Amino acid sequence: MIQKIFDEKYNFITMFNPQTGSYVRTGILNELGWDSGVDPFQASFPHLIDVGIMGHCIHGKTGLCVKAGVGCYQSGLTVTQPNMSIEDFRWIAEQCKGRVNQFALGGRGDPDQHEHFEELLAACRENELVPNFTTSGYGFSPEIARLCKDYCGAVAVSWYRNDYTLRAIEMLLEAGVKTNIHYVLGKNSIDEAITRLENDDFPQGINGVVFLLHKPVGLGTKKNVLSPHDPRVAAFFRQVDRGRRGFKVGMDSCTIPGVVTFCKNVIPEAIDTCEGARFSCYIGADMIMTPCSFDQDNCYGVSLRDFSIEEVWNSETFDRFRSVLKNHCPDCEKRENCMGGCPLKPGIVLCKAVND
Repeated sequence: MIQKIFDEKYNFITMFNPQTGSYVRTGILNELGWDSGVDPFQASFPHLIDVGIMGHCIHGKTGLCVKAGVGCYQSGLTVTQPNMSIEDFRWIAEQCKGRVNQFALGGRGDPDQHEHFEELLAACRENELVPNFTTSGYGFSPEIARLCKDYCGAVAVSWYRNDYTLRAIEMLLEAGVKTNIHYVLGKNSIDEAITRLENDDFPQGINGVVFLLHKPVGLGTKKNVLSPHDPRVAAFFRQVDRGRRGFKVGMDSCTIPGVVTFCKNVIPEAIDTCEGARFSCYIGADMIMTPCSFDQDNCYGVSLRDFSIEEVWNSETFDRFRSVLKNHCPDCEKRENCMGGCPLKPGIVLCKAVND
């Protein structure tokens, strides 16, 4: 069943298919109720909430992410907090019923290893929410795959270049779960990404590969940040631009400045830049709500112990984050599709004008 939400405050409509994950947003409706073609800047309530149910990583001591060349942006090797309680999760889910299209489970570790994982999924179902999550695949099992089939819209497996990565993908596909690969794109991984895209070299049967831009947050280092002047970046986006293949190719919003800069065949309607405090937010296991999960210093964090989700969403703190996006690169002809990129880490923006 298609979920349709009319945003009375900002006068636009969104439609979401929980079976396929398809999401459509109209422009601002004019006085006749027609699409004006002008994109709304924000929603009156987040459409996507990333809920960090994991306060610690049970695989942290093994250093899986480091061995895979992925720097955990939540410092899973060094930071330990309690996982989110089922009571806190239910309180969040109840506020989101009928208002949120996508409910991503995340945090400092694999969500499927949460001690109340099945209860959390059931709480989503009770509140008409379709969860999705990303896993390393380490510790994954056929029983977890069955739960994913019963409750989740899609599941992503991080590309950790290991046997457990491939086994998790196989278990999900065998269970009939829409399965994606999340691939962190940095200096240490872009050559492999180019080669795999050239050769369509990802496991058969997956829905798509989503490239996530490496950020210097947590255990992520500055030396692994890609530069728009690196010729490999242009080569990567040429592969993205070349058209259909055996799987879909997606990008996180942090990568969109690169799409705008380097791609010629990607239509503007298919992309959206930073959605933090515009259409999405993050809630940690400690119940701190921020515009983006990469705000690990809580520069824009507000505690949900004191306020509701809607109150934080409409707070002065979140408005400060939005003002950065509203005022970036005012003279650029492409700013509508880019808005200057990341308000938190401008050094990652794949735009030569920003990072000259």
